[in-house]
Amino acid sequence: MKIPFSPPFIDQSVIDQVLDTLQSNWITTGPKVKALEQEIVKLTDSKAAICVNSWSSGALLMLKWFGIKEGDEVIVPAYTYCATALSVMHCGATPVMVDINDDFTIDPAEIMKAITPRTKAIIGVDIAGLPCEYQVIKSIITDPVIQSLFTASSEKQQRLGRILLIADAAHSIGASYGDRASILMSDIGIFSFHAVKNITTAEGGCVCLNLPEAFDTASEYNFLKIFSLNGQNKDAFLKNNGAGWRYDILYPGLKINMPDICAAIGLAQIVKYKEDLLALRKAIALKYDESFRLFDWFIPPVLKDKDRESSYHLFPLRIKNIIELQRDRIIERLMAKGIVVNVHFIPLPMLTLFNDLGYNIKDYPNAYKQYSSEISLPIYPQLTNEQSDFIIQSVIEAVVAEVGLDSMVEPVYTV
Repeated sequence: MKIPFSPPFIDQSVIDQVLDTLQSNWITTGPKVKALEQEIVKLTDSKAAICVNSWSSGALLMLKWFGIKEGDEVIVPAYTYCATALSVMHCGATPVMVDINDDFTIDPAEIMKAITPRTKAIIGVDIAGLPCEYQVIKSIITDPVIQSLFTASSEKQQRLGRILLIADAAHSIGASYGDRASILMSDIGIFSFHAVKNITTAEGGCVCLNLPEAFDTASEYNFLKIFSLNGQNKDAFLKNNGAGWRYDILYPGLKINMPDICAAIGLAQIVKYKEDLLALRKAIALKYDESFRLFDWFIPPVLKDKDRESSYHLFPLRIKNIIELQRDRIIERLMAKGIVVNVHFIPLPMLTLFNDLGYNIKDYPNAYKQYSSEISLPIYPQLTNEQSDFIIQSVIEAVVAEVGLDSMVEPVYTV
């Protein structure tokens, strides 16, 4: 049986939306992008949404908007995809890496220890779709002692008066914190609509604004839309619809706008996301969880707790008392059966770029511990019962054959 890891959800409604865009003769930024932004606001209750061409672009946009520059520090987890840290580096600032909790999310206690007068922002990463402990992080950055350390060096920083909290919500569209969308717990949240995400636009992302009352959301939205199109005050759609050919460049902007042909894919998916696509993901995650809980070697992921519920983007299977090499051999056994799995993620300090910059995985023991035992299983709406049954049985057989549940061994670092 051949089971892919995460194919995009393409049904007739997606095809119809894309065809409608093609037949309209308007494929770059236009009405479909605007409609997708409105649907994201509706789904999340965010104050505003700005669609861009990737998560990375959205992060770079917002760090520049806040005035992040050389000499500044931004706290990020050591356990994330490289884009989280690269967006900081592209601003000339320094990513300050900290360790994670057992649930894969950034450890607030480690954040507290890492804050300095140079700290301008914190990027929490919602790994696998589980929101970070945002309430705890917010209590840290609004603490009077911590706020007294904050030194503003831009107009936006002066207006906020504290460390900016950004949610790397690449995995977590549809996740909740209490009775609200989890993205509302941050000042700024950024979704990814990459091909493997819960909602895709092939490539794309979206910035959601939930800034405090000191900011005028409409003004910030307008600025960001212009800045994301090279700082140009008229886009092609406006000019094509009678706004005149003459334009001006107001800011040293970026060219990171999302085109309508991409937005059409996401627009078809988002209208059925909460009731259909997300519900199917949840059902598969619960099936995995219930099946593997019969075995002592299974470390259950946090899918839901008293505050948070995941978006079920990934199912991060973890196995007790194994080392990285054993995990890799289990993956090989699953791949040999036609089951494509993945690992989320290789911790940043284990990657050549960051290791060469002086980051050392030994300084982030929990990140390594979680990585060394994690296998991301297929989870998507098109996955059939027959396929999920085969995955479950194959995982059980692979673990029993490979591990034998040895006693705990000391970590063997590969970098």
